[in-house]
Amino acid sequence: MPEISRFFGIVIFMYFDEHNPPHFHVRYNEERAVVSINELKVTQGKLSKRALALVLEWANEHREDLIGNWNSLQTTGEFSKIAPLE
Repeated sequence: MPEISRFFGIVIFMYFDEHNPPHFHVRYNEERAVVSINELKVTQGKLSKRALALVLEWANEHREDLIGNWNSLQTTGEFSKIAPLE
């Protein structure tokens, strides 16, 4: 499970050969969630309001990078790190 980014204790990752629709996984302490890239909403799990706000802000800034990683992981298994939220 490639780690895509890490910021403020939040870890963003994607799995190889994952099912559609495009999404990423989030881990923050004991919290876990799956976030849709196209809709930027939680489709599984739950995050605190503060963590969710940070994740959505980051994802909105890096949506093109996330889609690029999704496509690359599905076809070649390669990915690029994405800058953290600052």
